[in-house]
Amino acid sequence: MTGLLTLSNGKAFKGQWHGEVSAIQGEIVFFTGMTGYEEVLTDPSYKGQIIVFSYPLIGQYGIQALYAQSDHIQAAGVIVAGLYDGPLSKDAISFAKFADSHEIPILSGVDTRSVIQNVRESGTMQSQLVHASRQELDWEPVQTYFFPATTEIEEIQTVGSGSPHIGMIDFHYKSSILKELLELDCKVSIIPHATSTETLDSLGLDGLLFSNGPGDPAALQHFFPTYRDWAERYPSFGICLGHQVLASAFGAKTTKLAYGHRGANHPVMNLRTKRVSMSSQNHSYVVESASLQDTPFSVLYENVNDGSIEGLVHKTLPLTTVQFHPEAAPGPADHLELFQQFLALTQQKERVKMHA
Repeated sequence: MTGLLTLSNGKAFKGQWHGEVSAIQGEIVFFTGMTGYEEVLTDPSYKGQIIVFSYPLIGQYGIQALYAQSDHIQAAGVIVAGLYDGPLSKDAISFAKFADSHEIPILSGVDTRSVIQNVRESGTMQSQLVHASRQELDWEPVQTYFFPATTEIEEIQTVGSGSPHIGMIDFHYKSSILKELLELDCKVSIIPHATSTETLDSLGLDGLLFSNGPGDPAALQHFFPTYRDWAERYPSFGICLGHQVLASAFGAKTTKLAYGHRGANHPVMNLRTKRVSMSSQNHSYVVESASLQDTPFSVLYENVNDGSIEGLVHKTLPLTTVQFHPEAAPGPADHLELFQQFLALTQQKERVKMHA
């Protein structure tokens, strides 16, 4: 059973087809981590994308539900050089079986180094995975915004019983973020991104965490004035898409990288301490440095490889944002202290409200 990966730049790659779905189209991206494919597959930030794994063998420890970042696979398709099909522990299922149960096709035996080189040279682009029994799809318009106009979660969900009480603005969060807050003994209310200010204020929150999510932050521009109002009245922390949204809400602009940052080994520098640490990342868009000139933000973290912005801090409010994932999953644990620093900011809640 063979299949074909076709890129919109005209390049094509053959491989072995796995799964019942016979054809898909999606934006092609690549992940450079050696492990963590369970988390990557279920990370909502990969919504609708075709993922190329750079490590040459994928699936060697199977899939365990414990590490899932959502309740289903978010990626549209998967491309690997080698797909492991050997024995697994009794509590794991195979990578191929897991993907097939979610109707996600896999193309294995592919020259992934060449595919990734094409993406690095031509930039992120649309691609198709097509089974040999099918003809190539008609190319669909480029899908820029994966984020829906309204929330998929209709009601606020509250978990945990500790303190402080954190409102997590849900742009399709990773479960590892919620897990980290609960491990720090927080009470967490998961709040749909289109919730009214009146409802938000009725919850008795001590702080807000703006979560990660898929797509272009511009898809949420209608909500920017509301998010700015919230951040001016509550200690706030933004992660990934949440970082971009908060920066945009205060007047910054975002742009799309040629092929994004996706992996568990991206070095970032804290410009205050000059400390370099490793980070886990998954994003296409970044905040433009020049656009910060007329905003109340200072750059806190910078990417060592390309100089792009990796974190911001507000000059007067208890508001911090990071482009990377401090909870990792997968990746290093170099930045877990950012959660503790955010929770310390919630102690400034009354001061913020008095000066809002």
